[in-house]
Amino acid sequence: MQSKDMKSKDTSREMGSKAGAVLVGCLALGFGANALAAETLRYVALVDGGKQAGQQVVTVRDDGTTAVDFIFKDNGRGPELKEEYRLAADGTYQSYRVQGTSTFGAKIDESFTRSGNQAQWKSTSDDGRQAVDGTALYSPLGGTPAGFSVAFNALSKRSDGKLPLIPSGTLTSRKVTDMEVQCSGAKRQVQLVAVTGVGLTPTFAWATTGANPRLFAYIYPGYLQLIEDGCQADANALEARQKVAEGEALVDLAKRLGHPLAGATLIRNARVFDSEKATLGPASDVLVRGGKIVSVSPAGKDKTQADNVVDAGGKVLLPGLFDMHGHMGRWDGGLDLAAGVTTVRDMGNDNATLQQMIQEIKAGTLMSPDIVPAGFIEGESKFSARNGFVIKNLDEAKKAVDWYAEHGYPQIKIYNSFPKDVLKDTVAYAHSKGLRVSGHVPAFLRAQDVVDSGFDEIQHINQLMLNFFVDDKTDTRTLARFYLPAEKTDALDLDSQPVQDFIAGLAKKQIVIDPTLATFEFLHQRAGEMSPIVADVADHLPPDIQRGRRTAEMNIPDDATASRYNRSYSKMVEFVGRAYRAGVPVVAGTDEMVGFTLQHELDLYVKAGLTPAQVLQIATWNGAKYTRTLDQRGSVSPGKRADLVLIDGDPTANIGDIRKVALVIKGDMAYYPSEIHEALGVKPFAMPVKVGTAK
Repeated sequence: MQSKDMKSKDTSREMGSKAGAVLVGCLALGFGANALAAETLRYVALVDGGKQAGQQVVTVRDDGTTAVDFIFKDNGRGPELKEEYRLAADGTYQSYRVQGTSTFGAKIDESFTRSGNQAQWKSTSDDGRQAVDGTALYSPLGGTPAGFSVAFNALSKRSDGKLPLIPSGTLTSRKVTDMEVQCSGAKRQVQLVAVTGVGLTPTFAWATTGANPRLFAYIYPGYLQLIEDGCQADANALEARQKVAEGEALVDLAKRLGHPLAGATLIRNARVFDSEKATLGPASDVLVRGGKIVSVSPAGKDKTQADNVVDAGGKVLLPGLFDMHGHMGRWDGGLDLAAGVTTVRDMGNDNATLQQMIQEIKAGTLMSPDIVPAGFIEGESKFSARNGFVIKNLDEAKKAVDWYAEHGYPQIKIYNSFPKDVLKDTVAYAHSKGLRVSGHVPAFLRAQDVVDSGFDEIQHINQLMLNFFVDDKTDTRTLARFYLPAEKTDALDLDSQPVQDFIAGLAKKQIVIDPTLATFEFLHQRAGEMSPIVADVADHLPPDIQRGRRTAEMNIPDDATASRYNRSYSKMVEFVGRAYRAGVPVVAGTDEMVGFTLQHELDLYVKAGLTPAQVLQIATWNGAKYTRTLDQRGSVSPGKRADLVLIDGDPTANIGDIRKVALVIKGDMAYYPSEIHEALGVKPFAMPVKVGTAK
């Protein structure tokens, strides 16, 4: 069963495709679909404030089976699914089947049957049998969005409000609020429901009222609206109401898990990592007051009468980590902070939603890392990612740059459909406004072309490797931008002159690369294999996430293809190591599941040949340098923000110890990762080191 915390698994590695992940991974929850109150029910999927990007048609046949046709296409890709099932008397599946393709083209073929107390299932990534006593709902891996309906209806029949799941888990739901809507001129009452028991955070969906509730709308604020056809006019009002309701829940979460630091706090006997020099220093005392670092002195020398004391016991103290490639959601903050991430560079978002989040963080009502925004600019096409500004010409591009400059954005991000004929002038205009320029390589160009056009930074390892595989006729807005690197990098000679010249050019111009290696592990993951991103921590995660992380995203039909894709990916990792050693600046970003992905990204840099200390420098000093916040953060230095991470281990010797976070201080708040993880259903990685009151 997949869930909202997995939203980035399929598509937030590129912002424009996040909607597809939500629809097939997050919002689906694996529940199948139902149309209890109609023979045929149609839903529309809307992006960019009303542009239709998909639909779902649910049909109840005369023989009692339900069929679902679902398609969603955004940013050049998306899932296509056909689902069919029959329900038992208790509203759960008696039989179930879904077939089709995932967002990135992997085959989906999954079935389930229950006969008496015996249940069995089979998908492309797992199969199993299970004895079941009483009501229990199968949780498919690849179900369609309307599948909320089966869950809502089955839950309505349960007197205890709990619905056991197959293979594991228990589903619960609660009404959050309600609202009257207009559908084709008729008034209807709908309710917002918070679903828990799958994933790491609640999932919110709108349901009908009455004896047989079903899905009315699923809204992922700022990204998409899936709603019954004929009711679209009220989608924005529903979204606004949902944002308020989610905000109230998030305020409560922040109050429960954040611990205010009043007065002065003295961290005693911590080995401080010098991020500027990439060295681990001797034991020190660090004094913090008012959210800032006051002093760093040899252990035992600071005699300040602090209000609070932290006994670090010789543990390693790092500056707060940077995730340099996020697409932040309001529920992401817990996992980020628990991983020691105190700053995220958001690489493209709905502008209004992001501005709201930034204000909530400043007000202290949202538990989250600080956000450094990058302004998203896309060109108009049938492949466009519908985020930020979508422009047609230079004048519109300049207006977008102006808006971002006026709102304090330090950089812009250019995307796949950006018109190449205005690229160089747009880059120059952004530079004239003091903004850095980064992004994907627009279609029909190579990475070298955007370097020549003045880019300061390039996102994603696939965008870099495509430099050697495309020409001016290759449309990289399609799945080709994933399959070409997977197919061809294996045969690329990294010692060849073109590769060496390209790396040398990046180094000479100090073009930053944001490779997001971890997220591109999907290029070689086969069905049934645990995602490398979470392989080292899988036993800490809830069973439904473990199961979901065994699904494949690429179409890898045979062993020979798998071997080739594996070798290609290994060369991508090697390329990053070579670039770093040649002097190319690297930043550590994710574009995937928050928290855990950054930890794996750092693992991969060590695999590429960097030392753990160099990797930590990338995740701290480089993050601050290239977000232009080095005067405020990035090192444990007097005068800087008190963004601090205490590690129960030595990540300068073993980068895997980066997972053993015992305490996080972000400004004037302390967080215990063990508390956050327990609240999210994750088995903690380290015992907390708590802030004590000075005696």
